[in-house]
Amino acid sequence: MTDEIRLKESYTLARCCSPSRSDKIVGYFSHDNYLKVHRHDCENLKKAESARLVALSWDDILEGASFTPGPDYHKLDATDFAVLQHHLDYGIDYSLMVAKALAIPSQDAFERHKRLKDQGLLKRVEPRIVQYRKGIVDNKWIKHRNHTYYDLTEKGKAYLEYRQTHSG
Repeated sequence: MTDEIRLKESYTLARCCSPSRSDKIVGYFSHDNYLKVHRHDCENLKKAESARLVALSWDDILEGASFTPGPDYHKLDATDFAVLQHHLDYGIDYSLMVAKALAIPSQDAFERHKRLKDQGLLKRVEPRIVQYRKGIVDNKWIKHRNHTYYDLTEKGKAYLEYRQTHSG
């Protein structure tokens, strides 16, 4: 029964195909900022914009699903986690600002951003209008400048959560 499926925030089950846990699933990023979870063979997905489709697995989207980090987790150091935490706290940001906030050399911040992106813990944000860093100026939006902006991925959030619940 779909009533028993508890999804993480920002995910909803599609009514058109009513996916169950035994189905292969695909996400459709809707205009209301939700990922609608469809069966992979849903007829409605044939009409969908392919750029809005996202690969999903039940383990990634179920509330309370057990999480075990990959082997790359143990390669992260305290500064890597500080960078991830910065993005959790402040959202979209770029390497020079992260370097300044964490008092690390700018080249170190550039290299960490690239490595954390390659590990799937951060994602590059496409050029657009972005909200200015939280806690600095409220409700200010700025044009995406010539910086490369990054944001935390679900995997990055999961690694931070895992570290918090499994440390000391």
